[in-house]
Amino acid sequence: MSAAAEQGAQPVEAALLDRVRRRLAATRGPVDLTAITQQESSLLVDAETLADLSGRLEADLRGAGPLEPLLELPGITDVLVNGPTEVYLDRGAGLERSAVRFGDDAAVRALAVRLASQAGRRLDDAMPYVDASLPDGTRLHALLRPLVAHPVICLRVLRRRRMSLTDLVEAGMMARPVAELLRAVVAARLTTLISGGTGTGKTTLLGALLSEIAPTERILTIEDAAELVTEHPHVVALLARSANVEGAGAVSLGELVRQSLRMRADRIVVGEFRGAEIVELLAALNTGHAGGAATVHANSVADVPARLVALAALGGMTDRVLAAQASSALDLVVQLGRRPDGSRHVREIALWPRAADEIGAGPPDGPPVVWSDGSQGGLGPAAGELA
Repeated sequence: MSAAAEQGAQPVEAALLDRVRRRLAATRGPVDLTAITQQESSLLVDAETLADLSGRLEADLRGAGPLEPLLELPGITDVLVNGPTEVYLDRGAGLERSAVRFGDDAAVRALAVRLASQAGRRLDDAMPYVDASLPDGTRLHALLRPLVAHPVICLRVLRRRRMSLTDLVEAGMMARPVAELLRAVVAARLTTLISGGTGTGKTTLLGALLSEIAPTERILTIEDAAELVTEHPHVVALLARSANVEGAGAVSLGELVRQSLRMRADRIVVGEFRGAEIVELLAALNTGHAGGAATVHANSVADVPARLVALAALGGMTDRVLAAQASSALDLVVQLGRRPDGSRHVREIALWPRAADEIGAGPPDGPPVVWSDGSQGGLGPAAGELA
C-alpha cells in the first residue's frame, strides 16, 4: 500500500470531528465542509493541508472513515475489520494486513452503525448484525457485541470494470481454448451453473458470459445486491429487498423469479442460489427458458449435487424431484477455485447428469468431467458428449 493511502487512513482528531459534527447539525441548507473545517481547526494551514484535512473529515462523516483509502486501491475486492487493530484487505492475491488502525472498539462500532444507516438498515444492541448494500453497491456485513468479542466489519467491493472472456484469459483465469468452449456453450443456449468458494470470481465470470449473449436477446438478472456487471444492450436487473425495521416489505429471490416469467425473458439469470429460490428457477428453466445461468457456493464439482439438495430442501423439494428437475434444467457446471498464490482460475467443467432417480445416483465423483485444470488436466471423458 502506498504511504499516501496509509497516511490518509489515519483517524481524524476526535475533538475536531466532534466540533464539525456539531456545526453540521446546527446548519440548515447546503454546507461548505472545507470552510467549516478551516473555521473549526483554529489553525492557519496551507491549501494542501486544508484539502487533505477536509477529505479525511468527508470520509469520517460521510464515507467509510479510515477505510476509505483502502476501498479506492486498484483491484481491491474485500476490506475486513476484525477489531480496532486488525484490518485486512484482499487485492486478488490473498489477504494482506493493513496498517490502518481505529482508536478503539467504539470507533469501529460507530463506523459500522453509520454504514448500516447509509444502507437504510438498523444496527444496534437489539439488532447486532446487518447484511446490506451501500449506495455505491458495496456489500456490508457487520456484527456487534455480544455476537463477537470486537465489532466486525466486512466490505465486499464490486468490480466495476466490465470483464470479457478475453480479459479473463489475459488475467490468467483460463486458457484461450477454455474461453472458446464457454463461448460455444453460450451460443448453444446451455444452462450453466457456476460453482466455487467465496471470492473465486463466480460473479465476474457470469458477467463475462452474459456479455457473449447475442444483443437481440433480453436478459433478466435476479440478485440480492447489484453485483453483476455486463456489456450487453438489453439487461433488466431485478433486486431482492429485505424487510424493513418493522419486518415488512421483503421481496425474495423466488418471488422475483416468478415475476421474471411474465417479463418476456430470453435468459433468466440468478446471481446466486441461496435458498428456496432454486425451486422457482428450476421450474422456470423447465418451461422454455433454456440458456439461463446461476452461481452457487460449492468446493468442487462433486459437492454441487449435495449443495443443491440442501438448498432444495429449504423449498420443500425432495431429492427425487430435484434430480428430475435438475437433470432436465441444467446442462453444465463450471467450477472455479484459487491457486496457491491466490489467483482465480477455472478448475473444472462438467456435464450435469441426464438420467438419475436421485440426485446422488450419478457417478461417485460427481458430474462427468469435460475439462480439468488438475495435474492430469485437459479434456475429460465427457468432452465428446458435450461436443
